[in-house]
Amino acid sequence: MEDTLRILVATDNHLGVWESDPVRGNDSFDTFDEIFQIAKQHSVDFVLLGGDLFHENKPSRNSVVKAVDILSKHCLGDGDILFEILSDQKVNFTTGRVNYENPNFNIGLPVFTIHGNHDDPSSVDNMSAVDILASANLVNYFGKTTISGSGSGGVKISPILIRKGNTKLALYGLGNIRDERMCRLFNTPNGVEWARPLSNPIADVEDWVNVFVLHQNRVPHAQGAKNIVRESHLPKFLDVVIWGHEHECIAEVQSSAASGGAFSVLQPGSSVATALSEGESKKKHVFLLEIRQKKWRTVKIPLETVRPFVFDSVTLSHQTSVNPGNPDSVVDFLADKVDQMISLAAREASANGPDLPLIRCRVDYSGFSTINTQTFAQQFVDKVANPQDVLLWQKAAVRKRAAANGAMLQPVTPADAETRIEDLIGEHLKDELRILPEQELGHALNEYVQKDEKSALVETVKNALKETQQDAERRTKDASKDVQENQESEMILKALLSAAGFRREKIVASRVVNAAKDKINSSLPDANTNKKSQQRTRKTQQTDDIENLSASTGESSGDEGMSDAIDNGTPRASKRVTRSSMRQKNNQNNRKKQRESDSDMAQTPEVGTQNMPAPSVSMISTRVQALNGLRASKKTSKDSGMSKWGSFKKH
Repeated sequence: MEDTLRILVATDNHLGVWESDPVRGNDSFDTFDEIFQIAKQHSVDFVLLGGDLFHENKPSRNSVVKAVDILSKHCLGDGDILFEILSDQKVNFTTGRVNYENPNFNIGLPVFTIHGNHDDPSSVDNMSAVDILASANLVNYFGKTTISGSGSGGVKISPILIRKGNTKLALYGLGNIRDERMCRLFNTPNGVEWARPLSNPIADVEDWVNVFVLHQNRVPHAQGAKNIVRESHLPKFLDVVIWGHEHECIAEVQSSAASGGAFSVLQPGSSVATALSEGESKKKHVFLLEIRQKKWRTVKIPLETVRPFVFDSVTLSHQTSVNPGNPDSVVDFLADKVDQMISLAAREASANGPDLPLIRCRVDYSGFSTINTQTFAQQFVDKVANPQDVLLWQKAAVRKRAAANGAMLQPVTPADAETRIEDLIGEHLKDELRILPEQELGHALNEYVQKDEKSALVETVKNALKETQQDAERRTKDASKDVQENQESEMILKALLSAAGFRREKIVASRVVNAAKDKINSSLPDANTNKKSQQRTRKTQQTDDIENLSASTGESSGDEGMSDAIDNGTPRASKRVTRSSMRQKNNQNNRKKQRESDSDMAQTPEVGTQNMPAPSVSMISTRVQALNGLRASKKTSKDSGMSKWGSFKKH
């Protein structure tokens, strides 16, 4: 089996552009048909398309029918497929299977395509016109990824692993994603995950040629635009990057300086002019990519059916034959200029190309007045394909420098340049938007105008309001949580302060009680002496009672009589005397320990009470009076008990 894998590469076919124009209506379809003729002439293994197959997101039925006719004519047949796919087809393709393996279809020329920004999936079902062709088994739709995860999300790019003999190709594809979001993904760590082929007995990871096809902005198309995919974002293991979306055809492969020459960039450009801009006027090509084992090369092939397009610029103030006060001189000069451009287009036209060329003359009329464009166009109706758009008027603007070194001319943006709705919103409504995000609103307007998505604006407003409400609810919950935490902190603080105050009052009360006790003890010395005397008298009297009882038992009894008297006649009195003595001793010990504890507490205050204010005189007086009353009542109770005990003893 031959090892050389041949791939025909084309991007931005824009089927259906200018289809309502009676002169240019079939230009895109004629060139698309030529591309497949070239594919058959060079016996390619498959055709690779880089997005924007259709010009409209919802193409007309006429455009869809013509696209199906061309693909059916060139792709269906009994041709041999000389390569095989080794990767998981359910992961690679939207239909879950490559079309030439479907037993119900005979595919002679496979087509692999990604979507662009014109034919990208939209609306709720996330479908596009490319899905229709894929379901009809006319193309193999890959690179349709889903951004997953929270925040900026993430995307995983898995290759189609293709093998032909000893040649192994890892074909990566990524359909168009909005530039702002794509830029965020590449700038986010692990935002874009690249799957690599695993090393196995069949091939090592280094044996694969890695080709990546994408459809994104490569250069900024608006002043100050930063949301573009840069070559430095791409991994260095790639070998070839096929860049769609840029319509200017760069005929030679470029080595990527941003990657240090790690990979090369191929920019085929569009196959049909969609705008009358200078970049679109470059010669259109498709490219034959040939891969043999680890080596590859490209061959540029010019397209013959593309309508000739000549673009040029003139400045009236630089022309000596033109008089600012004579409008006829301006008309004559511009008419001669357009004739020269028509002659140049005729010399560059191919035999198979259209007869009428596209002519665009950009006129700097600074210091002059414009002429009637409609009248001027009448003389070129049968000579050019765009008589109403031949002239583009432009006036140089003077921009003052901060340093007064003179004036610098700055060209006004051409009217035919692609004006992005996002840029207009950013210019005019940037400071006015409060709820609707600038980028989201711009995208919704673009969907509504360019892709006829009727619900784009409504859905954007609903999503913006929903996000705003969720954000407000989240902030309210956070605020309530903060308030609750503050309240709990205040309660804890109050409890701590209350506990500290209670302990402080306890210490103060202890000091007051100790002071009162000292005062009472010092004022009642006689009472204490009488109390001790009474206790001694009571013990003596109890002893005398016991002796009297023992004597009354008789002398013959001796020691045994004394013992019997204690056992039989005097045990109750003896026990009462013993209990009373123990109770008095315990009370004395308890009072002594309490005085020592109160003294220690007063001398060693708790933490936070060193600076405790001294109790007031009224507070001390009140508590001393209460304490005196309490001691008096206890004293009365004790005296009553003693009298009862004394009468019992006498009895």
